[in-house]
Amino acid sequence: MSSSTAKLYSELVFGKPRLVISILLVFVTFFAWHAQNFRLDASADSLLLEDDPDLEFSREISSRYGMGDSVIIAYTPENNLFDRTTLQTMAQLRDELMVVQGIQSVDSILNVPIFGDTPLTGISENYLTILDEEQDLDLARDEIIQSPVFQNALLSLDGETAGLLVGFEIDETSRTLLSQRAELQKLQRAGEITAEQMFDLDQIEAEYSEYSVVAADRQHEIISSIRGILDDYRDDAVIYLGGAPMIADDLVTFVRADLQNFSIAVFLLIIFALGLIFRKVRWVAMPLACCAVACTMMVGILGLMDWRVTVVSSNFISLLLIITISLTVHLMVRYRELRATRHFSNHDKLLRHAVRSMFRPCLFTALTTAVAFGSLIVSGILPIITFGWMMMMGVVMALIVAFTLFPAVMSTLKKDDTNLSPNLRLNLTAGLAKFTDRFKGNVLTLYLLILVLSVIGLTKLRVENSFIDYFRESTEIYQGMSLLDEKLGGTLSFDVVVDLPNEDDLFSDDFGQGFEDGFDDGFGESTDNDAYWFSAPKMAQVEAIHNYLDADPQTGKVLSFGAVIQLAKILNNDEPIDGLLWAVLYSRIPETLKDTVLNPFVSIDDNQLRYNVRVIESADDLNRNELLQRIERGVEAEFGFADEQVRLSGILVMYNNVLQSLFQSQILTIGVVMFAIMLMFLVLFRSLSIAVICIIPNAIAASVVLGIMGWLDIPLDIMTITIAAISVGIGVDNTIHYMERFRREYGRFRNYRETMFFCHNSIGRAMYFTSMTIVAGFSILSLSNFIPTIVFGLLTSFAMLVALVGSLTLLPQLLITFKPLGNETTLE
Repeated sequence: MSSSTAKLYSELVFGKPRLVISILLVFVTFFAWHAQNFRLDASADSLLLEDDPDLEFSREISSRYGMGDSVIIAYTPENNLFDRTTLQTMAQLRDELMVVQGIQSVDSILNVPIFGDTPLTGISENYLTILDEEQDLDLARDEIIQSPVFQNALLSLDGETAGLLVGFEIDETSRTLLSQRAELQKLQRAGEITAEQMFDLDQIEAEYSEYSVVAADRQHEIISSIRGILDDYRDDAVIYLGGAPMIADDLVTFVRADLQNFSIAVFLLIIFALGLIFRKVRWVAMPLACCAVACTMMVGILGLMDWRVTVVSSNFISLLLIITISLTVHLMVRYRELRATRHFSNHDKLLRHAVRSMFRPCLFTALTTAVAFGSLIVSGILPIITFGWMMMMGVVMALIVAFTLFPAVMSTLKKDDTNLSPNLRLNLTAGLAKFTDRFKGNVLTLYLLILVLSVIGLTKLRVENSFIDYFRESTEIYQGMSLLDEKLGGTLSFDVVVDLPNEDDLFSDDFGQGFEDGFDDGFGESTDNDAYWFSAPKMAQVEAIHNYLDADPQTGKVLSFGAVIQLAKILNNDEPIDGLLWAVLYSRIPETLKDTVLNPFVSIDDNQLRYNVRVIESADDLNRNELLQRIERGVEAEFGFADEQVRLSGILVMYNNVLQSLFQSQILTIGVVMFAIMLMFLVLFRSLSIAVICIIPNAIAASVVLGIMGWLDIPLDIMTITIAAISVGIGVDNTIHYMERFRREYGRFRNYRETMFFCHNSIGRAMYFTSMTIVAGFSILSLSNFIPTIVFGLLTSFAMLVALVGSLTLLPQLLITFKPLGNETTLE
């Protein structure tokens, strides 16, 4: 900082420390008040690419086919499922669910039509269900199990598990706001938006942001109500709840529980580690106070700005703790180091010297860390972008707090009279110095080997997002998703949307003749046109596409009108169905069935088909990106459709788009981030050779972390994709601190080896204390039931250790080998 700024800073922080502390307390109080607006958000929209064309298409398809959110209940009674008492219990459960506000429908085997020996032409509104007294339950069971429509959807193949599909009411307010926003955003991207429309867009975005909180709370209440009802029935049955809304709700529940439970545990372990290292209350309280102030102010800022924390950014508080502890511990160790070696200097002078000497390296560590997290801003995904901004703001906040609160509080405290030995040796850091000195050039060979192994691991790295793998096998959600995969054809799904060609020759001549012969007299004009759509060739193609999708070994239950066609063939004794008969059937399908088996899968006006394909989440060899590409290309090639005639939509498609986008923006641009950090090294150290040397340990550290993920088959998913930025952000801190001290001390020793030993026992101590404190605290995260939390804790701890060891072995050996500070001289 400039001399005038430094003078003002010194006069304020060291001259008026109580004023500084009072100002900080005012800010803390202000932001603590706004912390009540701090929110977690795990809605589907929070993890999507807002400008993704598939998102707009999915919303269009959802609106066209009247699809709302739904959950599925797997119900496995202890007694026979097809017992009258059991069925009455299920009916009671259904009735209780229907009373819940926000639930529109509950479909199950209870309202499935039982046709028995009814011929195809005899289908009418007056069909029997399983609850009718005259219905033979054994025959009904066999019919449902063999039904192409309902098997593996509402009843397992073994007849022991029933599925209750609970449909939520469609949120028209949300759809209207999203539609209005999408139209205005399209104008904005095209550069055609007016000032008035821009104002409308801001208003709609603010309204949607506020409404989404209400909608999320309402959905949480619905799911909680469902769970409460299910709890009353668990004594006589094994019951699991599944579906995308439930998964999203559970993600928030797990993240919130981890934040509440493990925050205390991490806090206690950090206290223990600091106490073990420094053995004095003030040195334990100081970093904790800085962390408390920085975290409180950041949470308050997020609440004030309505920046919601998603499952992606839920670890930002933990990362902020790392950064704040690192800065504070470096200040503490530097002060203690000066006091141990300069016995006759007074407390104020030592404190000023410590703060002044550490400002430059700490400033640049903060800037380089911010650059690493800044790479997240180019992701194109709002939660990731927000996470990047959160961390950049958090880094600045940590820097400000550390360099105001620490010196201000220290200025008000009495001098620490603890007798500190000038012998700064620390066994571990000294051991690493001896290791480096003993093996010399072999250290470089070792790291080259590590780099090669890491690169091989990188080639094994895969991009995948499996929600079932987020949870331990002992958790209810894991067991529920596994059961749904095994018994009811899967939980999560995607849609295959096919635009059929408009060709008159698709229709059979006998169908047209039947219409001309007066068959249409009983229909209105609209019905005539709709019935005419159901030609025999077209129905054959609908069924063929269904069979193709169902035959894929990695798909679960396929829901489409193709299954209805298969059922119709069974009812017609496997005889072919011509166009005339299809028209008759269309006119006779009960309206209640049309809403279940026709309208969700066929859009006659758009000449379009929708196939809902469930995916077996628990499949070991499942690669969602490959599956989606194979399905889309396969349907096009197999049935001769053009590329624009077949499109995929749904939550799995959009999550896959997010992952592929994140991989490109984060992994493939990490080289650009490294280059930007190297430029900052160049500005800091004013030497190209030093900048290149400093970037090498950081590049290897990031490669090692990602390589380990590849070797251990830990996929890059929506939760772990940011680990590259985290690894780089953590690694640069140690590099800058060590290099800055090494350069300063080399002028005194003029010997690389002696300078290395000195730095390992000075700045190396601070690096070691910081790393061990954080590793100790974050190791407790391995006890979580939420796998992403476990992975984050272990990978963060591993990244800290890799960065520490690299900075204390590879970096000094590179300096000794290439001598960027000039040749050694013998001091007289």
